[in-house]
Parts: sequence; structure tokens; C-alpha cells
Amino acid sequence: MAERWLRLILLGLSISLNACIASAPSTQPSPSVSSPSPSEKKLEYNLHKLPRSIVHTLKIPAQSQFIVSPEIASNLKTVEEFAVSSQAIAAINGGFFDPENQKSTSAVIQNGQQVAKPEDNERVMSNLDLLPYLDKILNRSEFRRYRCGAMLMYDIARRQQLPPTNCQLSAALGAGPQLLPFMSLKEEGFWDGQADRSPRDPLGYNQPNARSAIGLAPDGSVILVLAAQRPDVNGPGLSLPELADFMKKIGIEKGLNLDGGTSSALHFQGETFYGKVNADGEPVSRSVNSVLLIQSIKKPEK
Repeated sequence: MAERWLRLILLGLSISLNACIASAPSTQPSPSVSSPSPSEKKLEYNLHKLPRSIVHTLKIPAQSQFIVSPEIASNLKTVEEFAVSSQAIAAINGGFFDPENQKSTSAVIQNGQQVAKPEDNERVMSNLDLLPYLDKILNRSEFRRYRCGAMLMYDIARRQQLPPTNCQLSAALGAGPQLLPFMSLKEEGFWDGQADRSPRDPLGYNQPNARSAIGLAPDGSVILVLAAQRPDVNGPGLSLPELADFMKKIGIEKGLNLDGGTSSALHFQGETFYGKVNADGEPVSRSVNSVLLIQSIKKPEK
């Protein structure tokens, strides 16, 4: 009889212990709070109303189904025309170009191949006024896409900087200057305020204007930025320091200035936002040489 009671007591303890274990919080992550798959990540569009500018931003999540790619055309096209012909979800104007000969003055790489570079533009290479800055112009910052094993990675780096170890440079679009983590105006030949001559300031960096930019967040997300002028304040926009400050406030750690002014435009889901407005407050559209496209991919890039 004593043995029987002992077995019942031990059995009761075992059942109670198992029940406690079953009801205890699990140390394994719950499927309901797991990270979304690439197909579940969505583009995030936001509108920011500033005193002198209306800023449109579009966030492309890291390691999502979306890919950012440069596109260049032999003939100038509007940002909307680029987007429609490529069936892209979004597009923003890209690098600098010469309106006279319609050739790029920025480097462009597609599918690992150089398809445009400033060295091929004779008006850049033969311009005596640019000669003192030529080494800087040829090493300006660019937005890059790397293939690192099975992963895509984005970066902003100087043109002559080598890719990280075990990574291949598959796409790039040059512009400049870099805005974050610091502004490299002088280092990239956009500013020269020496006392013996008039300042070189082709971007009017400290004047408000329509601006376009691209940035990288710490988690690897890419953010497109269009700072448009406001018709109700007769234009303005943002200076480059103001643009950099805005980008930093929304969480961007690396930023690159793109072509601006009348070139500034962002196309998203069938609608185009323009950066520049005329004296009547109407948006100004301009054809450009290159863009950055946002496209959806079904399979990983080869």
C-alpha cells in the first residue's frame, strides 16, 4: 500500500511539473512576430511640409523584393518616360549631364559594365576652366549596388574606391557631392572659395532650390528624397546644408546629392512630382539623361 501511494505522489508531481513547463513562456521566437519575408515588405511614401519646401520621400526596405538600378538614355527623356518605358514602380532623376551635347558628365555602370563616364564627354575633358578640378570631378561620389555572395548591398562611395572584399560592383550612378555623414563640396570640385578668384559654386549650394537626393539608413534601406519648391512662397526649396540636415533627421546616415533644379522629379505609382515651379507656381518638367529606377524582382539578381 505504501508503495502504491508513493507511486501516485510521484506521478502527481510529474504531471504538475509538466503542466508548469507547458505554461511557461517559450524562449523561442513566435512565428507571429518573425521578420516579414521580402515579398511582404512594402515601399513607404511620405510627404513632409516644411516652411520653404514640400519634401517627398520614398523608402525601399533592405533585402526586399525591390531593386534600385540606374538607367541612362542616348536621347533625353522625362523621369516619367523612363519609368513608363521600364515598367518601374518609381523613378527619380539621376546624374549630371551636358544639355549641349546631351552626354552624361557622371559615371554610370549597368550589369557590371561601364556605360557612361565623364572621360567620354569632350566638353568636360577639354574645358580649360575645369582643368584645375578635373581629378576631383573624375572621382566624385556615386550610388552603388554590390553583389556580395547571395545578398544585394547598397553604398555611397567615391568612384575610385574599390568594392568591399568578396563583393562585385554591379551598378552605379555618379552625382555628388556626398551630403552625409559629411558634405564633400570642396573634395569633389563643387566649391572653391579661394580669395584670388570668384568662388566656384555650380550648384549654388547655399541657395534654396529644388533638390533630389538618395540616402541609406543604418538598416540598409534606401530612401529617395525630392525637395520641391513651394508655389505659395514664390519658389525657394532647400539649400544643400538644409537638405543634408533634413535627411539626417529622418534617419539617413549616408546621403548623395543628385542633379537638381529643373531636373528634379520623382515618379511613383503613376504620379510624377516635380521639384521646380515657374513664376506662376506651375511645375516645370525637364528631360534628363539618367535616372534611378525602383523595380520589383521575382527572383534574386544573378
